[in-house]
Amino acid sequence: QVQLVESGGGLVQAGGSLRLSCAASGRTFSSYTMVGWFRQAPGKEREFVAAIRWSLGITYYKDSVKGRFTISRDNAKNTVYLQMNSLKPEDTAVYYCAASSAQPMGVMAEGSYGYWGQGTQVTVSS
Repeated sequence: QVQLVESGGGLVQAGGSLRLSCAASGRTFSSYTMVGWFRQAPGKEREFVAAIRWSLGITYYKDSVKGRFTISRDNAKNTVYLQMNSLKPEDTAVYYCAASSAQPMGVMAEGSYGYWGQGTQVTVSS
């Protein structure tokens, strides 16, 4: 079973940038078809942010982050990244990394992902 550990969160001013990392151990990301990032703001449900189809590198994004966020992978380091630019206060949330073997409910559905990290806090001040 894979263990996922996120890092790179922190406090940043609006307009700034952060890069989140998700490192896998126990199994390689290549054992899964999809790796995604989700986020949960206080008082809100967890929502999809971005995902990458591991073998082909195809990426998917929530509309509100397109053009600002970039998901990428490093096979050698068994790590997925989320580069976040032009951050806005509404991006404030706990960000989670997740891995999926199949996506019967779709790429953006939380229920399609069976393995989750503990999350990393991102706070964007105005």
